[in-house]
Amino acid sequence: MDINVGDVLKLKKQHPCGSREWEVLRVGADFRLKCLGCGHQIMIARKLLEKKCERNR
Repeated sequence: MDINVGDVLKLKKQHPCGSREWEVLRVGADFRLKCLGCGHQIMIARKLLEKKCERNR
């Protein structure tokens, strides 16, 4: 899966704020994502993100 900084990803499960869309802030062995609903930022491993990602928008 080709993911770049600035991409918006839609995950299978929604965040507690209700949003399912995340913006990619950092790419590498792991990713830094920002929730587009509330602005919360997380770090997630590449392998885990590829499983949780529904599709790339």
